[in-house]
Amino acid sequence: MSKTSTAPIAERIPHRREHHGDVVVDHYEWLRDKESPAVLDHLRAENAYSDARMAHLEPLRERIVAEIKGRVRETDMGIPVREGDWWYYGRTVEGLQYAIQCRVPAAPIDPANQQDPVAWTPPPPLDDPSQPREGEQVILDANVEAEGHEFFSLGSLDITLDGRFMLYATDTEGDERYTLRIRDLTTGENLPDEIAETAAGAFFSPDGRFVLYCTVDDSWRPDTVWRHAVGTIGGEAGGDVRVFHEPDESYWVGAGLTRSQRFLLIEASSSITSEVRYLDASTPEGEFAVIRPRVDGVEYDVEHAIIDGRDRWLITHNDGAPDFQVDSVPIEAGTGSTDTGSTGTEAADAALAPVVTLVPHLPGRRVEGVDAFAGFLVLDSRRDGLPRTGVARLAPGIREQDLDFVDLEVGDGLISIGASGNPEWGQPMLRVGYTSFIEPATVANHVVATGEWIILKRQPVLGGYESADYAERRDWAVADDGTRIPISLVWKRGLVPALDGPGAESEAAEPSPLLLYGYGSYEASMDPGFSIPRLSLLDRGVVFAIAHVRGGGEMGRAWYENGKTLTKTNTFTDFVASARHLIDAGVTAPDRIVAEGGSAGGLLMGAVANIAPELFAGILADVPFVDPLTSILMPELPLTVIEWDEWGDPLHDPDVYAYMKAYAPYENVTEQPYPRILAVTSLNDTRVLYVEPAKWVARLREVGADVLLRCEMEAGHGGVSGRYSAWNQRAIELAWMLDVLGRADTAP
Repeated sequence: MSKTSTAPIAERIPHRREHHGDVVVDHYEWLRDKESPAVLDHLRAENAYSDARMAHLEPLRERIVAEIKGRVRETDMGIPVREGDWWYYGRTVEGLQYAIQCRVPAAPIDPANQQDPVAWTPPPPLDDPSQPREGEQVILDANVEAEGHEFFSLGSLDITLDGRFMLYATDTEGDERYTLRIRDLTTGENLPDEIAETAAGAFFSPDGRFVLYCTVDDSWRPDTVWRHAVGTIGGEAGGDVRVFHEPDESYWVGAGLTRSQRFLLIEASSSITSEVRYLDASTPEGEFAVIRPRVDGVEYDVEHAIIDGRDRWLITHNDGAPDFQVDSVPIEAGTGSTDTGSTGTEAADAALAPVVTLVPHLPGRRVEGVDAFAGFLVLDSRRDGLPRTGVARLAPGIREQDLDFVDLEVGDGLISIGASGNPEWGQPMLRVGYTSFIEPATVANHVVATGEWIILKRQPVLGGYESADYAERRDWAVADDGTRIPISLVWKRGLVPALDGPGAESEAAEPSPLLLYGYGSYEASMDPGFSIPRLSLLDRGVVFAIAHVRGGGEMGRAWYENGKTLTKTNTFTDFVASARHLIDAGVTAPDRIVAEGGSAGGLLMGAVANIAPELFAGILADVPFVDPLTSILMPELPLTVIEWDEWGDPLHDPDVYAYMKAYAPYENVTEQPYPRILAVTSLNDTRVLYVEPAKWVARLREVGADVLLRCEMEAGHGGVSGRYSAWNQRAIELAWMLDVLGRADTAP
């Protein structure tokens, strides 16, 4: 279809919806039929229209892509991670979309000195990362696997402990259903095993004889765990054994393996309740036992630890502990269920006592989990809106009561820190990554016994980047109910007069263009992080801000609880309060703000467009959940029943129905001036269906809004695949933002 500057006008076809005595006539529900030629033609027409409307931004898009590429080391090598007798790593090659997974042999570990840090220190980086390491073996080239496909995603990758077999699962549609295969790394040939329609996260049993994987039901809910014998065809018809099935549609399942390799775990979870089963990994064909039976509203997860020679479950839970605590429970009692011992809930197996509180509940400190290693424990938590990582050493004679978690300190300011790339139970050091809005990511090993830090790599940023040229800070807005809302601000020094003053805004300063980002759902935290594409905004004088609104997890569990179900509108009013704060402070002005959010953050975008359109010059809504009431009323849709714990159940509860109808963006489009809007979606998205933004755009266009829709025809919820495609997509969005902000002609 040729490009056109005429906006597509969707046909109005009445569709009647009635619930709780309320009748709604939806004229654009027909766009839900993904197989309809008329629907596909309409989406292509929307793409052609957006291309035509943004054609004048093509030179700017090209400049931004060039800026991103000019700052990225396109040919680079990841930091090797030791597993068994190999160092595993990925590397990228200029011009190739995807990473290449590789390994090299590791020197044997001296049995008499297994904690020697030298054996656990990865090979140093090469002067020329385009050259392979000595002894390198390519185990998976995603560029080869992706040949002939517009989209490619890797959902599972695991290797047997002996290093011989590798499983990998790929998605070439974007619908998050993966085909699992197994490769013999000694020959490079695939085994006959091939299992379609799996979920992400498959893994080998420690003995390498079996693969455990999950499948999804018709609504895309992971509901069943299977055991597959390596070397067989696979699938139910091939003899795979159904290990566990969760019939409750409000729960999803996942499977995993403790770091100690001692236990297989299966977790069944809703948004508010969880239940974990375990099995001795040395008997993978055995029966799983429940650790603690599900109790409505109680969430927990488990980790295996050995403390002073005793096997323990470390249970992170919220039973009587809203911000969670960690209890240590004996394992030796066997297959009975356990009690966390926090509120007097009766233990199903008294032999599992005594329960020891390892990390007590502390209001305001959100405990997110604990990881166990042979010689130390790691605690993930957050306080004051920022993540923390604490370490406690284990040694003979030290029991739970004696353990002391000490937070790792890596710098001042708005720092994100977390452990990653730590697969080995016996490793003596913890690999940690940390970053801020202005400091590129650094990866380092922390030697637990000595406290030494070994810097492994700092994210390369080419082109002479200096973090001192940029600044970051935390502001606080005040919501209508008096709640203080944190706002993170990032800018380039010398370009934002209102923020460059000595500790306070200058009343005489010219307001600056600003991008205000928000999410605010599922207790997800928008933590500080460095972004190379963002520099193209900052270098043009645009301030980047995040409104850490309620519904997220930045400020503890109460922050989340006060932004979900029947308090959801706090998320929207917090964002509006944040925008008004920045305007009142003189940082920006209504004609110089673009708001951005994706998925549930796209719902936020749609809501604020309706309730405070006068505060924004533009709104970017990425895969936006803008027709939530229609979707949550349809239990047959992907993930809907699971979502009732997050949003409420409007199908059966008239109060929830009325509350959602009052804020649902699509339902509340009115005759009023709207800011410019760009909606981005993907045809194969299974989390937020393309039909939601398609309907929303059609309705907005009815009331005269200047709105564009871009629909990727070969992608899923995460958008396009491949790094160059992703850079191009982001460059399109940034060019649109700069145009809205009046900075399209501004050179960095």
